[in-house]
Amino acid sequence: MTENHLPHHHHDETEQMFDHMPAVEAFSATADLMKLLSDNTRLRLFWILCHCEECPLNLSALLGMSSPALAHHLKLLKTAGLIQSRREGKEVYYRAADTPCVRALHPMIEQIADLSCPE
Repeated sequence: MTENHLPHHHHDETEQMFDHMPAVEAFSATADLMKLLSDNTRLRLFWILCHCEECPLNLSALLGMSSPALAHHLKLLKTAGLIQSRREGKEVYYRAADTPCVRALHPMIEQIADLSCPE
């Protein structure tokens, strides 16, 4: 972006910042991810799966929710690439995906939780 695009030219840093700003699509994808994790249940489910691999029956019991409701949340998290599953016989197990996004999100969530709810 050049200074001609800004009504006022106050700082060179502003122009340089806009030159390095991610594309609108990147912000849109980030906002969608934040919306997905803004649900308390999905956030708790994601946190659990960052710490262990678990079957839906145990996850339902841990979260106190029905199997259909849990399946809905698992599907959303899996579609977003935040969790993955594996089948062992008739049983399916879920865990956090091993991706750069998940590796960054997990500690951020724990840090924000610590800041939001200091003991």
